[in-house]
Amino acid sequence: MKTETRTFYGLAVERTIVRILGSLDSALDLTALAREAALSPFHFHRIFRGMVGETPLEMHRRLRLERAARQLLDHDDGVTRIAFSAGYETHEAFTRAFHAAFGLSPSAFRSARATTNRRPPTQLASRAKVHFDTTQVQFTIGEPMDVTVETRERLRVATLAHRGAYNRIGAAFGRLQGIAGPAGLEREGALCLAIYHDDPETTPVEELRADAGISVSEDALLPADLGETFLPAGRYARTTHQGPYDKLGDSWARFMGEWLPSSGERVGEGPTFEVYRVMTMDKPEALQTDLYLPLG
Repeated sequence: MKTETRTFYGLAVERTIVRILGSLDSALDLTALAREAALSPFHFHRIFRGMVGETPLEMHRRLRLERAARQLLDHDDGVTRIAFSAGYETHEAFTRAFHAAFGLSPSAFRSARATTNRRPPTQLASRAKVHFDTTQVQFTIGEPMDVTVETRERLRVATLAHRGAYNRIGAAFGRLQGIAGPAGLEREGALCLAIYHDDPETTPVEELRADAGISVSEDALLPADLGETFLPAGRYARTTHQGPYDKLGDSWARFMGEWLPSSGERVGEGPTFEVYRVMTMDKPEALQTDLYLPLG
């Protein structure tokens, strides 16, 4: 089972890499890539990043820059033409991106071979060893994660909708506390949690949807300002992120890109969510967040 599951996710990622390599002359359709992998965009991009070390879009951009570096050395095309083929609308934008990646402007990079009598490298760092000119996919597994698989009952959650950048959901939690406290919903044992609905890779930031929530009993009366959702009963994998919230994405990537493919499990129906166990905001290193992944 573990081998079959690793093969499923590994083959899905490898097929995506092949598609990316074949799409350097066009924009990347991230939604189509996820559909071909038989995964939701939200799950797919976390799995891909966790296994490969970068998102599909980041890989696409990097490979375009690697191809541009080869073109600068091997062809006489103008820098502006190479910039357009790399997906940049202006010479200036391409120059900034190329300099950030290679440490030289495109013109200086092109002339470096003549001035130093040495061909400058055209490959950028890639954890998975995927490059424009040589492709050898390599999945690197880090330190084992402490993950528990548990069966959970249905959970009713009183919610307050958040729209926009996920890292700004704290304002919604502030409003939620101002409503839930007077309504008597902050009972002992209540869970403070967030549910995220959209994939940041494929959804414009202003359209991202999330819910700040607090768990409530099945018979609790909710104020009119709050909505409700039900997290379904079933099997979930849980791991704990220790530290600042801005590193949660890295833990999710490891959880879904390293643990999941080697676990013998498949992603199930229902949303992923976070439960905030320790919320000592003046000590970011002490923050504890449980990450929950539904299993099939």
